[in-house]
Amino acid sequence: MAYECFDLEIADKIAHLRLKRGEALNTMTRAFWRDLPEIVRDIDRNARARVIVISSTGKHFSAGMDISVFTQGGVTNSGSDRYTAGEAFRLHVKSLQESFSCLEEARMPVLVGCQGGVIGGAVDMVSACDVRYATRDAFFQIQEINLAMTADVGTFPRLAHLIPHGALRELSYTGRRLDASRAFALGFVTAIYDDHAAMLSAVFETAKEIAAKSPLAVAGSKVMLNRARDHSIADCLDYIATWQAGMFPPPHMAEAFAAKAEKRAASFPDLLPLPARREP
Repeated sequence: MAYECFDLEIADKIAHLRLKRGEALNTMTRAFWRDLPEIVRDIDRNARARVIVISSTGKHFSAGMDISVFTQGGVTNSGSDRYTAGEAFRLHVKSLQESFSCLEEARMPVLVGCQGGVIGGAVDMVSACDVRYATRDAFFQIQEINLAMTADVGTFPRLAHLIPHGALRELSYTGRRLDASRAFALGFVTAIYDDHAAMLSAVFETAKEIAAKSPLAVAGSKVMLNRARDHSIADCLDYIATWQAGMFPPPHMAEAFAAKAEKRAASFPDLLPLPARREP
């Protein structure tokens, strides 16, 4: 299927989702917000891959939200009753938030490689991914403050768990650029590469390594990491004990041991597709 903002390729159990509107700075149009969750949820629900890699084209990863998202469709219609308009706008923002939440809700890890500007909504997007990589020319910018608005699609809830609060507050209040070297020092990005090609090569090597692991163990690790971010230690210990009660996999472990002893690649079952959702 052709998408307006993305190219998708799935090979060797890795899904490569690429922003393709480089000439337009990969701004996030209405089609972007519609198609991203559709693509990611299809990969997830149908277990089409073991890892998702996101990359971009052109000089910049993405210049963020396209203004048409707010100006088309009557979302900001000043002629409406201000209270009912406020309620509708709240739900509109929540729908945008869900477009990125699908990345952290997916059962498989999501790796993202960033070049050039990662601005506004693009910061929200990459913050929802599992691991971030960058080229030396990359920079991250909470642009919303420069537009006299408060970032609302996921910047603060996620970044507050990814970088120190002092640095986050400075970036949030000033709208300054966070360059790749400081992003690495703060732990926001995992590695920096000289150019886009070198970065993608390294990201795919990591993706291949993950794809060779047990998909169940990887999915369980992602569930536990997300839960550890949002819950107490006691709650997480209890939750993983419950998880193991149902999904501790001796046959998978035996295969891992045998493959290591026999110096071969292990063969693990893929995650199962999920049942189609029933409409109410």
